[in-house]
Amino acid sequence: VQLQASGGGLVQAGGSLRLSCAASGRTFSRATTAWFRQAPGKEREFVAAIFRSAGNTYYADSVKGRFTISRDDAKNTMYLQMNSLKPEDTAVYFCALDNSLIMSSMRSASAYDYWGRGTQVTVSS
Repeated sequence: VQLQASGGGLVQAGGSLRLSCAASGRTFSRATTAWFRQAPGKEREFVAAIFRSAGNTYYADSVKGRFTISRDDAKNTMYLQMNSLKPEDTAVYFCALDNSLIMSSMRSASAYDYWGRGTQVTVSS
């Protein structure tokens, strides 16, 4: 499975961006798909996920109410709509996928087998 993230960029605080992540090599209709981010000098942190095919969504408290994760299984693509962006959202954003993780591992980066290369999001104040 190969993942390709896109859509990052520079935006002012309060603005919006939409990230996309296209998957190739295997369909991900039954996989857990997620977004993580990593700021300079910090560990990679969980942002949002869709657990397997149930479609239930989960968010980090820091983005809840501002970010929306979604996916289009027919296009093998997942999305992260980011609204009301803050300077502290500045990071490299990574998409991730796994076909077998359990729910208790969903927020752990080490549980995911497949990763995109990341896309930079910079929010200016």
